[in-house]
Formats: sequence, structure tokens, C-alpha cells
Amino acid sequence: MHLLRWGPSSQTDVMSRRLRPSLPRSAFAGFCFPPDVIVLAVRWCLRLALSYRDFEELLAERGIEVDYTTVDRWVQRFTPLLTEAARPCRHEVGDRWQVDQTSVKVAGRWRYGCRAIDQFGQVVDVFVSTRRDSDAAERCFKQPWALQAFGQSRSQRSGPGVPGGAGGALLPAAWHRTDQYANNRVECDHGRLKARLRPMRGLKQDHSADVIIAGQAFVQNLRRGHCELAVEEPANRRLTVAFDELALVI
Repeated sequence: MHLLRWGPSSQTDVMSRRLRPSLPRSAFAGFCFPPDVIVLAVRWCLRLALSYRDFEELLAERGIEVDYTTVDRWVQRFTPLLTEAARPCRHEVGDRWQVDQTSVKVAGRWRYGCRAIDQFGQVVDVFVSTRRDSDAAERCFKQPWALQAFGQSRSQRSGPGVPGGAGGALLPAAWHRTDQYANNRVECDHGRLKARLRPMRGLKQDHSADVIIAGQAFVQNLRRGHCELAVEEPANRRLTVAFDELALVI
């Protein structure tokens, strides 16, 4: 029989283990699939206009057997993490913004997304509400990004889709344009969002709508070169390299 001796050396070892700083836990810890597979699936879901069952088939062709519901959970789990990790790398926004609303269906009910883009095409932020009225517009313009940017720049709320009363009261410096073709830039950006949502045949939860809409805007900024990520890569490789770099951070 061996007796465990508690001498000075063993006490020192225990104390050193307790005081040793622990490494940050990876967001991929505990998942059955490797990070590169998860990041690939999330990137496809945010970029390509396909359904989750289509992504399940594409992964199966590469020898990766995963259910489409698992892919959905990956998107909901990792899209906010990737978006937040890329936030410090974003370019400074321009001094002229356009804000407009677009409607999407969630569980058979209409939801309204307010999107702000600058003159360079960078999506500044998005805000999804359950109603389209002055209260929703007021909450939109009370977001930190709106108060900061509209207070410092010449901005415009384009088109009739953005209620003017609440925005004008909160942000008197903003310019409310309602003339024809004034919101072409932001309407084109809405079209890219609708093209991504169409194959999904509607979203099921409000949280899913928030994640998908914000993730689509995040991918658009990466593809357009509005982040200091993979800037030296060609345009057709920029998204892949950027996601791989962000995966190392989270």
C-alpha cells in the first residue's frame, strides 16, 4: 500500500495549478463536429440562397452526415459570435446614411426590419420590430448606432417606409427624403436580403429572424470589403478566409 505524502512540494504544485490562468474556452468546445465543418455550414447558410435541406445535401456529398436542424442550430449559435468578433475590424462608417424598412414573414406574421447603410454600401446595423408604427420607429432611432451617427453626420431617412414623425422628433438633423428613386441604394440591399430568405419559406421565430437578418448584413459587409479581414484576398476568396480567421478568435 502506498501512502500519499503531503509535503511542501505537493502543496506548491497544487497552488501553482490553482493560480495558473485558464485558457479561454472555445465556442466550439462540446460539439461533435470540427470547427471547420461548422464554420463552412454557417458561411453557406448566410451567403447562399438555399434551404437548410439543401445544405444538408451539400454536406452529405462531402461525406459529412448532419441533419438540417443541426445546421440551423449552428447558425443560431455561431452567427452572433462571428458578427461580434468582426465588429472591431469594421471600417468607419460614412457621413451620409440611408435608413429604410422592409417586411419579412415570421411564423406567418409580418415583421419589419429597419436597415441603415452608408454612401459606400456598408450596412451599419439592422433592427427588427413586430409593428410598423411610430413607436417602432422611435425604438429604431433610439439605438446607440443611430443616436451616435445621426448626431454627427448628415443623414437621410429614405422613402415612405420609415415613419417621419418619431425620427424627426428624436433626430432633427436628419433629412427625410420621399422623392422618387431616393432610396434605390437601400432598396437594392433589401432585395439581397429577400433573395436569401425566399428559399427558407419564412422564418419560424423572431430570434431566428434577428440572427439571419443581422448575419446576412454581416456577410454583405465582408464581401464588399468593409472589414479589415482578408483584404488582400481576391473577392471570391475573401469570405472564406475571413470566416476562418474569425473562427480562431471565438
